[in-house]
Amino acid sequence: MRAVVQRTGSARVEVDNRIVGEIGKGLLVYLGIGNEDTEKDLLYLVEKLVNLRIFPDEGGKMNRSVLDVKGGILVVSQFTLYADARKGRRPSYNQAAEPGKAEKLYQKFLDSLGERNIRVSAGIFQAEMNVVSQNEGPVTILLDSQKTF
Repeated sequence: MRAVVQRTGSARVEVDNRIVGEIGKGLLVYLGIGNEDTEKDLLYLVEKLVNLRIFPDEGGKMNRSVLDVKGGILVVSQFTLYADARKGRRPSYNQAAEPGKAEKLYQKFLDSLGERNIRVSAGIFQAEMNVVSQNEGPVTILLDSQKTF
């Protein structure tokens, strides 16, 4: 399971010109689910996200988590995080989970975040979405439950 995490002042996701998810201060998370992923990967990534210290403390050091700042998390599914563009010009998505499996893990991911007393918002699985965010820092972190990078 992979995630691109951005610290935001605000973020929203739109489908058909309608806002379907929105947060203020918090994390924008693009989530990709691989064909080998299990609930173990999901729990690893959830724990990493909620405790990732990328918000500044009083001294300006990145020392606070989304839990500490009482921020929200906006999750957007994105199978393209598993794109492999090493050959040719058209990326391959063979490592991405098939949609049925990915949607189940995506929903469990959202539920697991919600159980941690965090305001969770989300895009719509498999929808064509527009994402608007104010990346603070900018801070962008790549996470992979298999620790391949």
